[in-house]
Amino acid sequence: MVKKTRVLIVDDSASVRQTLTAVLQSDPAIEVIGVASDPFMAAKKIQEEMPDVITLDVEMPRMDGITFLRKIMSQHPIPVVMCSSLTEAGSETLLQALEAGAVDIILKPRIGAADHLADSALRICEVVKSAAHARVKGIRPGARSASASGPQARLTADAVLPPPSGKAMARTTEMVVCVGASTGGTEALREMLEKLPANSPGIVIVQHMPEKFTAAFARRLNTLCEVEIKEAEDGDPVLRGHVLIAPGDKHTLLERQGARYQVSVRTGPLVSRHRPSVDVLFRSAARSAGSNAMGVIMTGMGDDGARGMLEMHQAGAFTVAQDEASSIVFGMPKEAIAHGGVDKVLSLDHIAREILAEDRRR
Repeated sequence: MVKKTRVLIVDDSASVRQTLTAVLQSDPAIEVIGVASDPFMAAKKIQEEMPDVITLDVEMPRMDGITFLRKIMSQHPIPVVMCSSLTEAGSETLLQALEAGAVDIILKPRIGAADHLADSALRICEVVKSAAHARVKGIRPGARSASASGPQARLTADAVLPPPSGKAMARTTEMVVCVGASTGGTEALREMLEKLPANSPGIVIVQHMPEKFTAAFARRLNTLCEVEIKEAEDGDPVLRGHVLIAPGDKHTLLERQGARYQVSVRTGPLVSRHRPSVDVLFRSAARSAGSNAMGVIMTGMGDDGARGMLEMHQAGAFTVAQDEASSIVFGMPKEAIAHGGVDKVLSLDHIAREILAEDRRR
């Protein structure tokens, strides 16, 4: 029997602690072993029983979440998932948390329409289980997390757009790069993008993040990199030297307009349990760009992107996966490799170099 992922919830709001406990324990692979209203109480709980994952609020009395996160990372490295309200200001703080060692971000569950709450609960559970597999400060992934995800139906990219026609497109336009990442991807993407010069090929990225946070993430990257980076908007052109990041809670597709490309940003169901979905982006690249595309799949839990990368490969695209040693979680690259859609496996340090090399080969 696979052991459950044991979670400690740290939040000063009693209602949030109660709701989050109910959401997490609705998943048979998760067990909430305790709750705490502030970091000092959390520290005592950790001494009593070490959790596999901590969910941590940002704003709390006696000590803020970022300060507590840094203490955890320096004393008892445990996968930490930051829990935040949906605010633009808060999103900037959450990026600091990711840089300080947090594994991922979840939004506090909001009571509302049944379908929205269901989607929110699904993401929360998936992120927490993924976090249990993450390498934290050199710690190997935990073995407690189960892969079971409850009874929810898994939709494929068929729910958003039809499969590729099967006919590979000739290389007639500039190369466009499509990238997918999840757990650990925010820092991995920063490291990769910082290595790219201003004249790099156009790039479209799906990073699993909640809405609002992708805009702050794009702004942050734009201050660090030579390429221009922004959150994608419907109709944005894919241009050399520019990077578009799919907005949270929206699917982003690549479309061809004559000899150029643009993105389509749209609503739709969760695909491979995600919105945005890497599978949706990769399938659209297979359909619209064929051999003019390059696919890159990076650190993350689950199999989102594996089927889409195979479709890109079959359409003539060059495809790359991040290797296990440099991945925070090797789930997504491993699944893409297992599906047979990966041409090359590379460490994070070499992915940017390979993008530029493939661009020169064209």
